[in-house]
Amino acid sequence: MDKLVIKGGKPLKGSIRVSGAKNAALPMLAATLLTGGSFIFENLPRLRDVRTFLHLLKELGAKIDFAAYEEGERPVSVDTGSLASYEASYDLVRTMRASILVLGPLVSRTGKARVSLPGGCAIGERPVDMHLKGLERMGAKLSLKKGYVEAKGKRLKGAEIYFDIPTVTGTENIMMAAVMAKGTTILKNAAREPEVVALGDMLNEMGARISGLGTATVVVEGVKDLRPGKFRVIPDRIEAGTFVMAAGTAGGSLKIEQAEPAHLEAVLSKLNQAGLKIKTGKDWIRVENKGHLNSVDIKTMPYPGFPTDLQAQIMALMTTASGLSVITETIFENRFMHVAELKRMGADIKTEGRSAVVRGVKRLHGAPVMATDLRASASLVLAGLGAKGTTEIHRIYHLDRGYQAIEKKLASVGADIRREKADMPY
Repeated sequence: MDKLVIKGGKPLKGSIRVSGAKNAALPMLAATLLTGGSFIFENLPRLRDVRTFLHLLKELGAKIDFAAYEEGERPVSVDTGSLASYEASYDLVRTMRASILVLGPLVSRTGKARVSLPGGCAIGERPVDMHLKGLERMGAKLSLKKGYVEAKGKRLKGAEIYFDIPTVTGTENIMMAAVMAKGTTILKNAAREPEVVALGDMLNEMGARISGLGTATVVVEGVKDLRPGKFRVIPDRIEAGTFVMAAGTAGGSLKIEQAEPAHLEAVLSKLNQAGLKIKTGKDWIRVENKGHLNSVDIKTMPYPGFPTDLQAQIMALMTTASGLSVITETIFENRFMHVAELKRMGADIKTEGRSAVVRGVKRLHGAPVMATDLRASASLVLAGLGAKGTTEIHRIYHLDRGYQAIEKKLASVGADIRREKADMPY
């Protein structure tokens, strides 16, 4: 098992390139199941979750150009001309919640699907139940047997579906199920995230008729067939935001390239208030840390609000800001697991329910810490970049799920960071 070793106090300088968005790539790959043919993907990120999803598609019968994927820069082909199975097994699904996204496309194309519930996910926690209720509204017959969702429906029918809360994967799943349903499907209180819009744009290019993307009401008019094509994955706004904050914790000046500033308006506004000097262009963000950070309050919200996936990172930034910051997490429960590790580095943080009060300290100090999830991992990297001394981050397999070669990218702009084999028994 690997670990990251970071010697803090090295200002960052230069340009860093953002990879494709994992949270856009996964639903786009799921959409290939809707029709047969050869799909080509550009800017597909080389990440653990994406690799797992490609193997899931292979298990279902798709032909994947794994050589191009592992090579790193070439477009990747996915051929779904024939499907050999309609079952997504537990062995692959257990490692990745997003695998539930194959449910809608499989039912739409084959009339049936058998998909293992994602690992650690009970119906009612996170909005997996909304996927199922939406499919039932469209005429699918669903049952839960031995940890698998089984769905049947020869041709789904359009329906009006209201989401209790905006759900990204729920919106995506039902949108894919609806594109070839009979009649019109209206999704109300739909998710508005750029990744949802990217999937809708792909489906429209395939011949779907979807309107209202990026709003709370999405209308899908069913069509008889779809066609494959060539698609490019949008930039990862969470990775871009993480790198902007890296300049904040480490100091220095960075240009983040191949980014989409419009996807980060709420984040960049807060970082400006915190004292970072930020300029943007069509596909780049330039950030400079002048040496003094102000505390800001954060409340995570569905897009276009402040994203929950950047909550841990801005908490790391606030640990050395002047004053008191209140960070409130409204999207997911139990998303303050990084607090204990930041406190090991000298952070002054108190939590109560879904809020954390961060009192800025002069500087953090390096320490051995343990990553508990993907975004918590990123927060520890940011903390380590600005800390005095050496920080060792263990269990970084979480980090590899969502950041492509983050240590190489940061090292290229001046960070003292390297990957090593961990000598600890976990």
